[in-house]
Amino acid sequence: MARAASAPKTLRGKVALITGATQGIGLAIAQALAVQGCALVVTGRDQARLRRVSRELAAQTHVLALACDVRNPEAVQALCGAIKKRFHRLDILVNNAGVGHVNRKVEELSPETWREVIATNLSGMFLVTHYALPLMGSGSAIVNNLSIAAKRVFPGSSAYNASKHGALGFTNTLREELRPRGIRVLALLPGATDTALWKTVWPGAPRKKMMSPGTVAQAVVNALVLPPEGTVEELVILPPAGTL
Repeated sequence: MARAASAPKTLRGKVALITGATQGIGLAIAQALAVQGCALVVTGRDQARLRRVSRELAAQTHVLALACDVRNPEAVQALCGAIKKRFHRLDILVNNAGVGHVNRKVEELSPETWREVIATNLSGMFLVTHYALPLMGSGSAIVNNLSIAAKRVFPGSSAYNASKHGALGFTNTLREELRPRGIRVLALLPGATDTALWKTVWPGAPRKKMMSPGTVAQAVVNALVLPPEGTVEELVILPPAGTL
């Protein structure tokens, strides 16, 4: 006789940290988690935008909004200290903060741009995870937003591609390390999504063919509410048009 399926988990009352939460996919995930009843910690570098997002989200749930540069170890440490003081724990970590760069061949790409992209997209993910993990226990989940660029190569995007490929290796290693602790690790690999990133990497991109950030956010929530007997390790989401 087949075993009855377990009831989906509820996210109500969970504490979630979303980096890069002031726009795009990060904001959409924050909004979706607010609807689920999560208490939110949202971060970003633009303080004016962070205040505006905080006011919007506070209409639905409890919000702690803190400016944080994920490239700065002291800033990340202070962020996690504030979470510990306010909530005493962290149930969901969404590593979403990321930057792109103007399309440039390797010989044309400046070392400064390389360092900024790697520091934000790869080292920043490590730093936030490193300082957040002591707050996380069995049943927690980490979602690393990697982009489909973690598995595919786009000429002219060497720093972005390298940061995302490296972040996938980090994510896969983290997952194996955390299995014994009951912490799920999800690699989020969205394809073309209509966000502000395209203004930098491809101003003329066909954004009408892309997914909305809300579509990606809904897929993340669906993965997080799976019964505890299952997990999503990689979540690849593409628009119907495929890779643009």
